[in-house]
Amino acid sequence: MYHAHFGLREFPFNLTPDTSFFLACSTYQEALNTLLVAARTGEGFMKITGEVGSGKTLLCRKFIGSLGESYATAYIPNPYLDPRGLLAALADELQVPVARDLDSHGLLKCLTRALLDYARRGKRVVVCLDEAQAMPLETLEALRLLTNLETQKRKLIQVVLFGQPELDARLRQQSVRQLRQRITFEFRLGNLKGAEVELYLNHRLRVAGYSGDRLFSREAVSLIRGYSGGVPRLVNILAHKSLLLAFGEGAQEVKRNHVRASAVDTPAVRRWTPPWAWLSMTTALAVVTLTTWTLLP
Repeated sequence: MYHAHFGLREFPFNLTPDTSFFLACSTYQEALNTLLVAARTGEGFMKITGEVGSGKTLLCRKFIGSLGESYATAYIPNPYLDPRGLLAALADELQVPVARDLDSHGLLKCLTRALLDYARRGKRVVVCLDEAQAMPLETLEALRLLTNLETQKRKLIQVVLFGQPELDARLRQQSVRQLRQRITFEFRLGNLKGAEVELYLNHRLRVAGYSGDRLFSREAVSLIRGYSGGVPRLVNILAHKSLLLAFGEGAQEVKRNHVRASAVDTPAVRRWTPPWAWLSMTTALAVVTLTTWTLLP
């Protein structure tokens, strides 16, 4: 692909959350600081919300990686589970040996013993649930009951809910009002603003090994900011496609025409794209495909 052409070690704009690419700009550093302070003060529930593509999973992984050896962590990427399924997933994440046919009561007893053992060893247990807006209400309630476990000094388990704004609507329901009252720290992730988009692009390029001159022209950066609305996932998609198109032309700099053509092929931003751009995108992709096949051994 375009690694050698631009002097890169790896793809700078992959969609897979990679903490080495974490950018400590205003909103994300503030969110991370909020989580770390809350974890160290022993709070029971914390909540992070943000729109689709705003970087919640990357923040979650960065948070877990920043906790240190005095914490035991469990990461549940898909919490669309019934109460027993959640307890079983937690037992698996915390490496608690349990029988496969154990019922919810038995799972809870095993988890309680394990949490007490962690506490005796001086370890705090933090559970991070991604996509928490998908959790059934009865599972949210089971999670609240689990956090009732405590010593005389502190809770045995802390929970961080990462979710889309729909999570707030679920938590407003009367049946989970007790859980809602226990959320002591919360943060709403915003999108990249103004100059942060260019800072984000340059940061990821440097992490990926780029050491040359400006790679994205000012006009290209401005268009990426406008088309993406500052949503990190959309910035990544547009930047990656623009690099592909520049590579296909043999160009050393991404220009505004590359970004415009990339936007054509990105449904989330297609409404901003002029109709004439469709033809240029089709032609450009054909050139990239031909170039790539030509370079293959």
